[in-house]
Amino acid sequence: MAHDIKELRKHLFETIEGLKSTDKPMEIERAKAISQVAQTIIDSARVEVKFAELTGQEAQSEFLAEKKPRPNGQLPQETPAHKGLSTGKHLGPS
Repeated sequence: MAHDIKELRKHLFETIEGLKSTDKPMEIERAKAISQVAQTIIDSARVEVKFAELTGQEAQSEFLAEKKPRPNGQLPQETPAHKGLSTGKHLGPS
């Protein structure tokens, strides 16, 4: 099993499906626990990216997907330094 953002999303969508199930719905407390653990994983990845930014290093997290060239051969553009991974949350001083 891969431990990356793609796998985390898969588990979160499975949790949503479990909550929506009418035959055997997932317990709310279990879904909350899954959500809290997922948020902790996301927060730790955010810290890795921020540390790399502040120290001038390239983020080398196994959790985050590698940048892959688009069909036109170009890499995706960098996220501005003042934003979170993709949440738009402000991470640094104003």
